[in-house]
Amino acid sequence: MPLPPKHILSKSTFMYGCQCPKRLWLHKYKPALRDEMDEAQQAVFQQGTDVGKLAEQLFPGGVDARPKDSFSYQQSVADTAKYIAKGHEVIYEAAFQYEGMLCAVDILVKQNDQWYAYEVKSTTSVKAQHIPDSAFQYYVITHAGLELADFSIIHLNNQYIRKGDLNIQELFAVSSLLEDILLEQDFIHEQGESLKAMLQNKNEMPQVEVGNHCDKPYPCDFQGFCFKGIEAEEPDYGEPYINQEAIRAFVAQIEYPIYHIDFESWSAAVPEYDGHWPYRQVCFQYSVHIESVAGAEPAHYAYLAKGTHSSSLEFLESLLMVLGEEGSILVYNKSFEATRLKELMREHPQYTEAVENVLDRMLDLMQPFRKDYRLPEMEDSYSIKYVLPALVPELSYNDLTIGNGGDASTAFYQLKNTIDPDDVERTRKALLEYCKMDTWAMVKLLGELRKTFE
Repeated sequence: MPLPPKHILSKSTFMYGCQCPKRLWLHKYKPALRDEMDEAQQAVFQQGTDVGKLAEQLFPGGVDARPKDSFSYQQSVADTAKYIAKGHEVIYEAAFQYEGMLCAVDILVKQNDQWYAYEVKSTTSVKAQHIPDSAFQYYVITHAGLELADFSIIHLNNQYIRKGDLNIQELFAVSSLLEDILLEQDFIHEQGESLKAMLQNKNEMPQVEVGNHCDKPYPCDFQGFCFKGIEAEEPDYGEPYINQEAIRAFVAQIEYPIYHIDFESWSAAVPEYDGHWPYRQVCFQYSVHIESVAGAEPAHYAYLAKGTHSSSLEFLESLLMVLGEEGSILVYNKSFEATRLKELMREHPQYTEAVENVLDRMLDLMQPFRKDYRLPEMEDSYSIKYVLPALVPELSYNDLTIGNGGDASTAFYQLKNTIDPDDVERTRKALLEYCKMDTWAMVKLLGELRKTFE
């Protein structure tokens, strides 16, 4: 059987075109202009791939129609047709093509002489962007000649808590999108024809201004090209505003010894340990700077999980030992640390009283910077990454190997695949330096607040 001609649109490129025709055109004709994918983005992509493979266990014993590479999808289309003709009832990555449009559905299942299509997502619910995504696949599959009884999204079940071996049946939830998909079929046809026509002109890039669509539903990977040369208007961040009385009242609440604390965490789509659920934030590191009395040099304490197995009990016991029972505990963005502590308290109820004591002593250093202390240099942001250089310019995250929480999470999680002990040591050192900077920054910012009324 001869292979079909190379497709013009895949599901992914169709979705690119829906977001922005210019993104689709650049993807097809100027791929070298694409922004480089960072490690965090690569980790998210790999996580989605891993979840998709795991979901295949819901329908075991299938035949795999995956192409050997991204240039061989037409062979996958032919293989899928062959597998269907031979009576296979479960096909992974079943590929179909119709009038230049190609799709590969994650799982295709035949039950009671009817075909059911399943697309796997690593989210914990159905998202709005999943509807046109799935509608495109339904359109291609059915127009290619295979009737579908239903089309569903398989997504992670956020109510699942691991106990022992992973329970695949409980880990995933299935949501039918057929009703929504059917309403989108005319749009898929019209949009598909429009995008194919646009791609006929290889020499004329669509003219689309940058805007909110550049990040919705996902960040475009050609932003570096599209934003290059655009001169942004000089923003007006207003005049400095410092509410001395409000700041004085905030600082007056703080009692010595003062504990400046910061947590770092990682999350996995698939829970790896007992008591974990999809995307649970697992604390693997803390930093604490302690001001014992006014004018004393702050002492520093740190914890970083050994290896890549973050023991929640070890983390909690170590933290409670450092924090003691008296004195104010300062965090920057209280909701994060407070939520993690409540989760740890539920997991280890024997420490309920001690954790509640910590929560009662906790104050949010971000609070005065939200409304009572504003400088133009903060650029209308109260993120510590903007506040710190505005108030304490000699301190900077730019000189650190790891400069934000997302990179810290990715770095720790990737330690499991790091073999070279020198690389492991470098990563651990970088993690400790980053988290230490967060709490040292808090010490300095509290000092700046005091200066407003002293």
